[in-house]
Amino acid sequence: MFSVTQFNEADSADAAAAVRPCLDIDRWVDAIVEKRPYADIQAVMEVAQQAADPFTDDELAAALRHHPRIGERAAGATTEAGLSRAEQAGVSDDADVARRLADGNRAYEERFGHVFLIRAAGRSSEEILAALEQRLTNSADTEKLIMADQLRQIALLRLQGVIG
Repeated sequence: MFSVTQFNEADSADAAAAVRPCLDIDRWVDAIVEKRPYADIQAVMEVAQQAADPFTDDELAAALRHHPRIGERAAGATTEAGLSRAEQAGVSDDADVARRLADGNRAYEERFGHVFLIRAAGRSSEEILAALEQRLTNSADTEKLIMADQLRQIALLRLQGVIG
């Protein structure tokens, strides 16, 4: 974890490496790094909220490749995998919940062609399942907007854990 002062003083490569696990979109990472120095974490968050807005289709597709399915724990020792496991800590290991999430994930992927993305941190399995079922009724355009918002929420949550 970097303090805001350490983040401001880090060389560009180290600063970029620190924020990339939050959201691996070059334009987003570059905007945050280039706007240094920051007065406080709120200033960092304000830039991060607006950076790379809106995401391009290619940026969204690339970012989704880094996210495991809800209910599946990310493997590996990378920072991103650890963040993902922590975010899904509230997802139940109950067999019925796991089956329902797997079925929902499969239906979502068949409908939209990519993994279901939701900010899981602080949400129960039931809340996630309800959102998944509701979002299956969305149009592709509506879902793209929701997905981009969820991606940004995840990135901001992660960023707060990286810079504090």
